[in-house]
Amino acid sequence: MTTNPAPLPVSPPAHRWRAPAAACTTVVLWASAFVSIRSAGEAYSPGALALGRLLAGTIALGTILAVRREGLPGRGAWPGIITSGVLWFGLYMVALNWGEQEVDAGTAAMLVNIGPVLIALLGARMLGEGLPRRLLLGMGVSFAGAVVVGLAMSGQGGSSALGVVLCLLAAVAYAAGVVSQKPALAHGSSLQINTFGCLIGAVACLPFTGVLVSEAADAPLSATLNMVYLGVFPTALAFTTWGYALARTTAGRMGATTYAVPALVVGMAWVLLDEVPTPLGIVGGVLCLAGVAVSRSRQQTGPTRGNPARPVEGSRHDEECQAERT
Repeated sequence: MTTNPAPLPVSPPAHRWRAPAAACTTVVLWASAFVSIRSAGEAYSPGALALGRLLAGTIALGTILAVRREGLPGRGAWPGIITSGVLWFGLYMVALNWGEQEVDAGTAAMLVNIGPVLIALLGARMLGEGLPRRLLLGMGVSFAGAVVVGLAMSGQGGSSALGVVLCLLAAVAYAAGVVSQKPALAHGSSLQINTFGCLIGAVACLPFTGVLVSEAADAPLSATLNMVYLGVFPTALAFTTWGYALARTTAGRMGATTYAVPALVVGMAWVLLDEVPTPLGIVGGVLCLAGVAVSRSRQQTGPTRGNPARPVEGSRHDEECQAERT
């Protein structure tokens, strides 16, 4: 069912840098998560890793929420909170952790990066956001780059059918979670929405409690610290900055922004893991970034005859919003 898109908040000119900065923070932290998952995933099974990450994220977010005294979000936010909590915080993390154990990293990257495409399609169908040509073109370029990066990352190991299904399930859960969260942000702050979404995801993963306790007793300290890092930074902080930016643009455009993640992963693996990227990986990373630049660019509009353009407060933001919905 298509819903009328809510008007996006108009930021004062001095504050327009905040949403892009929040989106960049999210992308960088989500890219760093792939490095941490490699360490934590050697000691923790998929469900236990997801639960431990979500518990750490819930504690961090809950503490900040209490300090800020924001309280509960509005009643209209809860359908989106529950849906995104179960699908995105819960199912997505378990399916992705499990899928990456069944397929090589390149295959997982290619399959999961179907998610932003699904976000744009679901956003157009369910949120009435539209599919601007620049968004479609940019996503096409970025997806091609993600495929190239995936091919460059592919190892010699095989990919099981179960792993492919799990990665596709992760992509669908991710897309559905994002589109569900977007309307909820009209009834509460990003901190409120993500605190309770993370809590619901943790509750959904409680069946893995016994496994988490058992594996934590034998896990090396580095793996446990990486799990805590995943909860505090790529979950608590990154999901909050994501929600802040998502409330100020369309779901499709935010989804396209995450195509910068594969490019950053290539660079981080080079710096932190001493994994020198192949020429094919560099080309793919450049394509990902180029596609993001295209999808985030603004359609240029010139003055109409007899109606010269005049600067009006908030007009640039309004033009961007209108272009995204047409």
